[in-house]
Amino acid sequence: MANEATQFEPGQSGNPGGRPRGARNRSTKALEAIFDGESEALTRKVIELAKDGDTVALRMCMDRLMPVRKDRPITFTLPEIETPADLTKATRALMQGVADGEITPSEAAELSKLVDAHVKAISAADFAGRLAALEQSAGSKGSRR
Repeated sequence: MANEATQFEPGQSGNPGGRPRGARNRSTKALEAIFDGESEALTRKVIELAKDGDTVALRMCMDRLMPVRKDRPITFTLPEIETPADLTKATRALMQGVADGEITPSEAAELSKLVDAHVKAISAADFAGRLAALEQSAGSKGSRR
């Protein structure tokens, strides 16, 4: 039994590439085949049921007409962020906004991600500028020789 070859090495996936993008499972394909050509009639029926007072059908229609919003626009003023050093001002403002009830903790967390991305962009631009200046000064020194 110890000499039996295993199909896969321990810790290795049998399908390292994973499921191909856009691939649908058999049950989804089967349902699509069943509903093919019937979707208009089914939609009409659900609308009729909703008009007749069927609350489940009404909810189904409303969910399609006006889906629940996942998030909302918020009005919150952050201090200007021009350098990585300004990050502490922004995080302080976010914490104060949560403490004051202006924004929720989850909204502050999402805004923190935006602030972090902005600071990283500033740092990358600053690094690129300093690198270009170094390369230019190195190039001008090399041409003097």
